[in-house]
Amino acid sequence: MAIRTEFAAALNQAATERGVDPKEVLTIIQDAIIAAYKKDYGAETEDLSAEIDPENGEAKVFEKGKDVTPQGFGRIAAQTAKQVLLQRIREAEKGAILSEFERKVGTIVNGMVQRIEGTNLVVDLGKTEAIIPSSEKTFGEDYRLNQRLKVYIVGIRESARGQDVLVSRSHKGLVEGLFKLEVPEIGSGIVEIKSIAREAGQRSKVAVSSKQTGVDPVGSCVGQKGVRVQAVIAELGLEKIDVIAYSGDPAKFVAAALSPAKVNKVRADLENKIAFVEVPEDQLSLAIGKDGQNVRLAAKLTGWKIDIKGAENSLNIKKTTKEEGKAEAKKKPKKASKKKKETTKKKTKTNIKKTKTKKKEKEESEK
Repeated sequence: MAIRTEFAAALNQAATERGVDPKEVLTIIQDAIIAAYKKDYGAETEDLSAEIDPENGEAKVFEKGKDVTPQGFGRIAAQTAKQVLLQRIREAEKGAILSEFERKVGTIVNGMVQRIEGTNLVVDLGKTEAIIPSSEKTFGEDYRLNQRLKVYIVGIRESARGQDVLVSRSHKGLVEGLFKLEVPEIGSGIVEIKSIAREAGQRSKVAVSSKQTGVDPVGSCVGQKGVRVQAVIAELGLEKIDVIAYSGDPAKFVAAALSPAKVNKVRADLENKIAFVEVPEDQLSLAIGKDGQNVRLAAKLTGWKIDIKGAENSLNIKKTTKEEGKAEAKKKPKKASKKKKETTKKKTKTNIKKTKTKKKEKEESEK
């Protein structure tokens, strides 16, 4: 009874530590015993089979259904069986880990930069290693050994050394995952992220909506004094993030997507999915953005082609106001000069009067 308990406990412990099913461990041991018997006694693998008592660990070898277990076989084949067993357990362990991460595709996990292989980064995820290829790096982001960061699991890919877990720092799913961590309303489903447009390392736009009346989706994502969105920005390496309110009205949605620029009006061509946008002349460069980034991200976010232009009359209004200002400026000095002339005339008149009075006083004194 003690032997049964010891073997069963060891079997279950090995399976639990490696994350493998105990039945799979028994199958691995059977294959190891067959390999050991074939090596020492020679036989066709197809004709051999092995049985193991899961309680006491007793092994038997059969050739075409006949028990051919040699005396003391367990001691002779122990080393060979151990090597095969360890190799197969490692393979089964890796398969279980890959299956676990395959279920985690589309989520974010914590990792640490372990080493740099050419243009790729190898990240330690705890149970296994993952690869960040150059195409999944964030533009302008510096990586160093032992750096801790959050990554987005893209999937599992085949490589020369087998299957690798592929993770990303530039995927828009990373932004969504970070907001889910920082904003409880998104995690609970009250606030929904409708769409994300991202140019990694530079700027992202996130459209959000609320499923519950009275809940401000933008305010929930920004947080008090911007604490929530700032936490996301800090993880992304100071990447700028615009959080906007989603609208079912294409015109309103496009106008909001072009923020921080102010929009005069939007005309939506529903058939061709083109939005014709008019903005004040002084807002045109802001709406387009540096190298067209703002309007490009707005188009990705909304899924609409955006044709943007400045207001035609805004330039004329500016010209007329400038001309009026100049005219007023010219008039003002003329008025001032008239006043000066009038004051000088008054002064001359008073001087003349004074001289006349003085002459009269002299004449009277002489008389």
